[in-house]
Amino acid sequence: MQVLAIESATNVAGLAIVGEETVVAEATLNTGKTHSQRLMPMLARLLEEAELELADLDGIVVSGGPGSFTGLRIGMATAKGLAYAAQKPLVTVSTLDSLAYNCVGRPELICPILNARRNEVYSAVYRVNDPENFRFVMPYRALPPAELLEFLGQYEEQVLFLGDGVPVFGAYLREKLGNRCSLAAPVDSLPKAAVLGWLGLKKLRKGETADLVQAKPFYIRPSEAEVTWRQKNL
Repeated sequence: MQVLAIESATNVAGLAIVGEETVVAEATLNTGKTHSQRLMPMLARLLEEAELELADLDGIVVSGGPGSFTGLRIGMATAKGLAYAAQKPLVTVSTLDSLAYNCVGRPELICPILNARRNEVYSAVYRVNDPENFRFVMPYRALPPAELLEFLGQYEEQVLFLGDGVPVFGAYLREKLGNRCSLAAPVDSLPKAAVLGWLGLKKLRKGETADLVQAKPFYIRPSEAEVTWRQKNL
């Protein structure tokens, strides 16, 4: 069984073809171009290099959010279009779950943070020391860093932060948590399409697929445009 994974929740554009026991192909770009400019050319090259066609794959996996509203919409639209055209099942995987899995096997509390603007982060807290026992300590939330620290104050363990919120809030978190705070290496803070694909493959085996019509990104909170519209129209 092989799947195509599409990662577009942050500035990073990533694609991977993942099999049961291996990563067949993977491509990652973290440049100034938009996902709408990058994803399809990347896909064409990836399939060519892997000597595969969409018809050869067993499913399409997409990063479901939270993250950049625009990036998530582009990724979801691309994944749904490909799944519909190739008549393949669609699987969505949380961006935060995928990020946390970059650090599987680590003993610390794992805390991915994505910059949500408005002085907030998208976050969750996990224990991932056992790859088959992926446990939530805090569910998905959008919250200020100070509120996240208040939650983490209940625990005495080391906390490993990763994600694109680290360059923005890392110094603050380290100041407040002291030696309990660890910041992941930059390479572990990047969403990886291969990890996304592996998690999606596990869901596909269990039959946990998304409805092609109803599937939409998980934003956690409304966009600024939606908030403004509601304020004007309520």
